[in-house]
Amino acid sequence: MVGDVMAELRAGSDDFLLMILSSPSGAGKTTLCNKLRQEFPALAFSVSHTTRKPRPGEQDGREYHFVSEAHFRELVDEDAFAEWAEVHGNLYGTSLAEIERAKKDGAIGILFDIDFQGARQIRARVPEVISVFILPPSLEELARRLRSRASDDEPTVQRRLAKAQLEISNYSMFDYLVVNDDLETAFERMKSILVAEGARRLRKASLAESLLRRGRL
Repeated sequence: MVGDVMAELRAGSDDFLLMILSSPSGAGKTTLCNKLRQEFPALAFSVSHTTRKPRPGEQDGREYHFVSEAHFRELVDEDAFAEWAEVHGNLYGTSLAEIERAKKDGAIGILFDIDFQGARQIRARVPEVISVFILPPSLEELARRLRSRASDDEPTVQRRLAKAQLEISNYSMFDYLVVNDDLETAFERMKSILVAEGARRLRKASLAESLLRRGRL
C-alpha cells in the first residue's frame, strides 16, 4: 500500500507540494505550521496519529489523532503509515489516508509536522519532498521556552533538551534551515521558501512543454 501511494505521488501533478517542517521541541514548529495554514488555506495539513495525551487546548482530529498504543500498533501492522517513529516515549505516525485526502480535495500540497526520523522515511520514498528544519537561536532560549510550558515538568524539559542535540545533529538531511529568533521573520522566510518552491522548474516543466507543443498560434 505504501509503495502504491508513493508511486501515485511521484506520477501526480507537478504542482502538488509535499513540505516537511521539523524542529526540536520548543523551537516554534507548531506555531509556524499554524501560521502557514492560515496564510495558505489551500495547503493541507497532515494530522498525525499519536499515543501521547492531549495538551490543554488540543482537540482530537485537529492537532493530532489521539489513539491508544494498541490501536497505533494495529495501524502499523496494517501498513497504514507513510512513516512512524517513537519520540519522547510516545508513538507518532503519518497516515497514508491524510495524503490521499489532500490530493482528492484539490489541495496545492500537504504540510508534514514531523521529527527527523519521519522526515528521513518520507524523503527515502519521495526524494522531491521539500524539507525545512527550524532552529532555536540558542539552547538557552530553547530551555526557556520549554520551561514556560505549563504542561512540562523539569524532568521532561531535561529529556527534551537532551533530544534537541540529536535532532539538531541531523540538520544536514534538510533542504532549508530557518532560525526562529523572531517569529514574524521566521514566518516570512517560510513563506518565501513555499512560494519559491512552487515556481521551481521541475514543477512547471510540464506547462512549458505543453506551450511548446502548441507551437505558433
